[in-house]
Amino acid sequence: MKKFLALVLCLTMVLTMVGCGSKDTATSGGSKSGKVDVGIVLPTKDEPRWIQDQERFESVISSTDYSVEVLFSQGSSANEKTNVETLIAKGIKVLIICAQDAAAAASSVEAAKAAGVTVISYDRLITDTDALDYYVTFDSISVGEAMGKYLVDNATGTGNPLYLYAGAATDNNAFLFFEGAWNILQPKIADGTFVIKNSSEAVAVQDQAKLTRDQLSAIIGQVTTNWDFNEAKSKAEAHLTSATAADKGKTYILAPNDGTARSIADVFAADADVSEYFITGQDSEKASVQYVIDGKQSMTVFKDTRTLAADAMNMAISVIEGKTATTDTTYNNGVEDVAAKQTPVVVVTKDNVKSALIDSGYYAASDFTGLE
Repeated sequence: MKKFLALVLCLTMVLTMVGCGSKDTATSGGSKSGKVDVGIVLPTKDEPRWIQDQERFESVISSTDYSVEVLFSQGSSANEKTNVETLIAKGIKVLIICAQDAAAAASSVEAAKAAGVTVISYDRLITDTDALDYYVTFDSISVGEAMGKYLVDNATGTGNPLYLYAGAATDNNAFLFFEGAWNILQPKIADGTFVIKNSSEAVAVQDQAKLTRDQLSAIIGQVTTNWDFNEAKSKAEAHLTSATAADKGKTYILAPNDGTARSIADVFAADADVSEYFITGQDSEKASVQYVIDGKQSMTVFKDTRTLAADAMNMAISVIEGKTATTDTTYNNGVEDVAAKQTPVVVVTKDNVKSALIDSGYYAASDFTGLE
């Protein structure tokens, strides 16, 4: 009887392990032979944006004859490297990768390139390597410019308090977003419309229309959120604690994405000295769309991942079929000019949530409350 019970327990453990073994892996269209045509590596499952991208990829993939495997790196460059090696071993022809760390990913894509794999950098440009074939992206500069323009369009008078926040210093997009925002905000900082309240590094260069990479790095290093909700909350709390009542009132906030925008908005909304705030965001996450509807977040930049995923997959299919991939610009990654395909973006406010996100079929009206 003891042997029988031990055998049952062992079988139960094996079955449990089999059922849980792919929690960070999503597959679609997999080949019975174990071979994979297109490998996709995304940063993490812990942010809604990347789950949305996974869903859009799978939708596009389902209409093709090619086998695909999607792996998540869960915020670790080491996991990312292992994921790429795993996909190379499965015989992928094309690697689509959104890097956890733009510079650290260079060695991984170089390994893929050495194995004869075509490499497509997805959404985030991988830097300091000549191993990239293509880059599929939203126009990151225009995303930042859209955020900056929203703040400028809603500012009147002079001396308006401006709080700046940025993404992770390891993400090249964080530099592009901030550069785009600076393009629009700087003239209004120089003429006194805005007064920077939380970055001495930005104040030091506020008269410069164009910033060097080092200057951008210094500012981003000071106001980075690392794309982390809690870090954004802590920084905002620290900034408001050290600010005087005169540094608050009607405030303007450059938040780098939706997740951090919600955290920062909650902090500013809870401060009795903040009479009104305007805050930016991007990605049109469901939670932030609800915030926009409720008046807690001012805007979000809609980046239709359906289009981005389709652009990336169509590029991969073209490569596999020996056709010329469609590109419309180039991005310099510090080593080379990478051929790129850009996807347009849309600014979403309370006034156009329905037309931009519901009528387009991106979300269902039932996902939200208070939608007009």
